[in-house]
Amino acid sequence: QVQLVESGGGLVQAGGSLRLSCAASGTIFSINAMGWYRQAPGKQRELVAHITSGGITNYADSVKGRFTISRDNAKNTLYLQMNSLKPEDTAVYYCNTVPFRYYYWGQGTQVTVSS
Repeated sequence: QVQLVESGGGLVQAGGSLRLSCAASGTIFSINAMGWYRQAPGKQRELVAHITSGGITNYADSVKGRFTISRDNAKNTLYLQMNSLKPEDTAVYYCNTVPFRYYYWGQGTQVTVSS
């Protein structure tokens, strides 16, 4: 059974940085594009960054230049380095395949950016 477990969230001031991690069990990781999604209160979940199995990355305009997605296939771990954080980045962050599979959603990790 595949599990995705996110960690690394927290409370940070605007302009600060956080690094999120997503540990994947099972065999999905190395063969799939993976992504970081986020859901802010009252808003729909959105894809903010994704990376192919070959390492090609893509970002939402709202995070481009501030966030960096990476993956370690040997460790089955996905990362999101978030710099220059803004209050509008406040959300629960999730990892999943791209496109997502509903049965892979985990608990997510809360990121709160104070102004």
